[in-house]
Order: sequence, then structure tokens, then C-alpha cells
Amino acid sequence: MYGLTLRRVVGTSALLRDFLMIDCGISRKMLAQVKQAGLILVNGEPKTVRYAVSVGDEVTVHFPSEQPSETMVRSSRPLTVLYEDEWMLAVDKPAGIATIPSRLHPIDTLANAVLGYYQAIQLDSAIHVINRLDRDTSGVVLLAKYAYVHHRFSELQKQGGLTRTYTALIEGEIEPQTIDAPIGRAEHSIMERVVTPDGQRAVTHVRETVSHGDVSALTIQLETGRTHQIRVHLRHLGYPLIGDTMYGGNTRLPRHALHSLDATFHHPLTDELLTVKAPIPEDFRQLLI
Repeated sequence: MYGLTLRRVVGTSALLRDFLMIDCGISRKMLAQVKQAGLILVNGEPKTVRYAVSVGDEVTVHFPSEQPSETMVRSSRPLTVLYEDEWMLAVDKPAGIATIPSRLHPIDTLANAVLGYYQAIQLDSAIHVINRLDRDTSGVVLLAKYAYVHHRFSELQKQGGLTRTYTALIEGEIEPQTIDAPIGRAEHSIMERVVTPDGQRAVTHVRETVSHGDVSALTIQLETGRTHQIRVHLRHLGYPLIGDTMYGGNTRLPRHALHSLDATFHHPLTDELLTVKAPIPEDFRQLLI
């Protein structure tokens, strides 16, 4: 039994191997897996990767079937699905649950809920998270239904083809600006990060700031993706997220006020330009009244 099936028409004559890797974006490792446990057809006939394809040939790739980890537990936690097609899924993660299992949170995570959802829709696949969010960050999380799709999204991200927008709440008001300050691990903590000259380059764009009394709602986009980047950069400016006690925020919210508002990208399989949005959560709305 196979998993994902990919069909493409050849536009330029080449070796099948080169067509699959260059035109279809199949990695060398993944191609080896297909050769071992999948199937490659040209015009309906099995072929090796040394076969020379011609313009107009139809190439079909049957990827090996995927199975989730045997130790991963399915959860019946309901999901809020924002977008879904045969290749990917986008959900609205609530605050207070981790994205993937860990030693501290082994079963009730978003990934466990997605695995339960896959069972309900009769999809046999592993969990492939495209963008993780901190436990207390809410909003858009993208997942690939297959390893090949996850690989294509990874390449898209490397090229800057996935833009994510966040809403952050602070006390006070700051001007729109770009924060370019390197981030590294704090000496006294394995979790906390700080702005430090010997850290990794980190760039945060504050695109818009809207005042709601003593609270401001910031619209933020990331150029880089360091751990806790928005939280650290706002603390560096002296305006930590509301509720972010790790970085000096007050306790007006029981979690840090960060929400993944949307994600925009060209779908790596259809090339359609998509924007997936998650509504502002109710706890934010209460602070913005």
C-alpha cells in the first residue's frame, strides 16, 4: 500500500532522476525511499531513475505509506480547522497546549489531537508540523499530511516564501520599527533567551501599532525564527508582552499575549497564493475593549 501519489508532466527532456529531484523537488533521501518501498511510473509503466523522459511524458510517483510513531497517543481534543486540502492542514491552536509532545506534556498536545483527527478522516500518516508555536501562543499552525509536502514547505521557508503575521499585546505604545538584535541563551536558564552580541541574528518587524487605552496591539512579522524571538525583542525594548512573566510582563493575562494571526504562501503543490487566518482570541478581545 502506498501513501501520497504525485503526478507531473515533463516539460524538458532529462534523466528521470533529475526530473524528480529538480522539477518535482524530491530530496535524494526521499527518492531512495521511493525506490525502496514506492513506485515510479512513466506513462503508466514502471521505470528506473536512469530512464530518459521526454517532453509530454506523464510521471507518477507513489510514495511509501507513512505511519505515526507507535508511542504517540491519539487525542479526542476537538480541532478548529482553518484550511484543509489533500496535502496539508491548518488549525487554530488554542493557548495552553503544546504543539508537539514532550517529557512534560506527552499526550494532550496539538499533534495528539491532529493524530486523532487523521484517524477520524481515515488518513494514515505521520505528523509533520510546519510551524511550531510556544505552549501559550495561540493561532495558525500549518501541518503537512506527508513527508514530501513537509519537505517542500521547508524549502519554501528557506526561500522566504512563507510569511507569518502575529498580533502581540503590550502595555504602553511603541512606534512601528525593525528590531535587529542577536538572540542567545541566557546563562542561568535552558529556556530563557536574551539579546546578546554573540547570539544568532534575529530580525523582527513591527509593522503597525494600534492603541487601545493603556494597551497597544502590535502587528508583527518575523524575518528570522529564533526561539522566543518576539518575546525577547519586546522585552529588549522595555515593553514585554502582557502576561509574559518569564520576560517581565504583568499578569493581566494568564498567558503571554501572542497570537499567530495569519500565514501567507504559494502552495508548494498547486502554486496557489493562500492566506490562512485565525480570529483574534476572546482573551485578547477583553483587553482591547
